[in-house]
Amino acid sequence: MRISPTVIAAIASVVTTGHALGVAFASAADLTAEEIMKRNFFVTKVASLSAEASMSLHSDNGGVRKRQMTVLSKLQDNGVDSRLVIRFGAPADIRGTTFMQVERSAADDDLWIYLPALKKSRRLVANNKKDSFVGSDFAYGDILPPRVEYYRHELVRSEGIDGHDFYVIKSVPKNEAVRHTSGYASKTTWIAKDSYLEGKVEYYDEGGRLLKTQTITDPQLVDRERNRWLAGRREMVNHQSAHRTVFTLTHIEVGKNLPESAFTTRAIEKE
Repeated sequence: MRISPTVIAAIASVVTTGHALGVAFASAADLTAEEIMKRNFFVTKVASLSAEASMSLHSDNGGVRKRQMTVLSKLQDNGVDSRLVIRFGAPADIRGTTFMQVERSAADDDLWIYLPALKKSRRLVANNKKDSFVGSDFAYGDILPPRVEYYRHELVRSEGIDGHDFYVIKSVPKNEAVRHTSGYASKTTWIAKDSYLEGKVEYYDEGGRLLKTQTITDPQLVDRERNRWLAGRREMVNHQSAHRTVFTLTHIEVGKNLPESAFTTRAIEKE
């Protein structure tokens, strides 16, 4: 499915300013499930981001493996698509491994992984989106939010959790291709009514069984004017393997001037 630049600009205008083509955006009380998910999609779209991150992998027998990484992200000129680079710094056996994702509204995203042992970057295909992200419980397709238009969304209910109000939305892939590449038959997302950042996501496998639950905590307002939020902590639990991964974001810098050259295969291959 290709989306014209005009439509892309209109969507960005709707979410950022509340207007598109002179028509006012619906009030919060009147939002459809799709409009809520669009706001969720844009809520983490900061102009640029530099951060440190840690990842801990917890096995069912109590074992823990820890990883350190740096994260760079920059919004493209259309205000919709992001570029993301995650470079692992520790431990030694994974140091230098780098993942890059370049979102494409009008085509499939570009996904790249650089493995130091091979001394070259490898392009991932759409089917790799359901694969484990460097051995964690996050899939490659979980790293950046999936496109809203690829799913049918239903507002199931509203629900209060720990004093916060959430929309609960069920999302089902519109076609078999999206279902197959994501690895999920459906997902249910809890969207905070104040920030539009997700608080929890349940993922169901292709047999309809609960596969994973992601819990999002430590929300941080990083751009008050544009209502942009980032999650300080994300925990993904795999219910079928009893394994879980905790991803923590620290030392966040928003608005930092990042060069375009940082988001190229040449850049991620530098050690």
